[in-house]
Amino acid sequence: MEEKLPKIYSKKTILGFSICFSTLFGGVLLYQNLIEANKKKEAYTVLAISILLTVITGVIVNIPEEPKSSLAYLCGLGGGCLLSYYFMPKYFPDEEKYSKKAIWKPLIIGVVIVAILLALIIYGASVENS
Repeated sequence: MEEKLPKIYSKKTILGFSICFSTLFGGVLLYQNLIEANKKKEAYTVLAISILLTVITGVIVNIPEEPKSSLAYLCGLGGGCLLSYYFMPKYFPDEEKYSKKAIWKPLIIGVVIVAILLALIIYGASVENS
């Protein structure tokens, strides 16, 4: 009897979320893939690496006097490539055999988080200027 494979997020989804939101976000998607595939040890390793890369991104982005968002996107691209083109093939060498999860749930979560952060930044700036 053939084992039923879980649905997973594709490597393109992981790369896209890493670039648009952060390596941590892409890492959480890959973490969920690994948990679904009963690879807990690997899942926690990927999550730890994603957190580390996100912290490094925060440091790099804030090195210049004027933080540059382009650096965040470049770091997200680098982290996303690591997750998508190193870890995905390593842990899911036969990725094409898996059904793909829809991106709507993480996309909505990501947009809500960004909206909340933007609202806090705008509110903080308005309080600071009053």
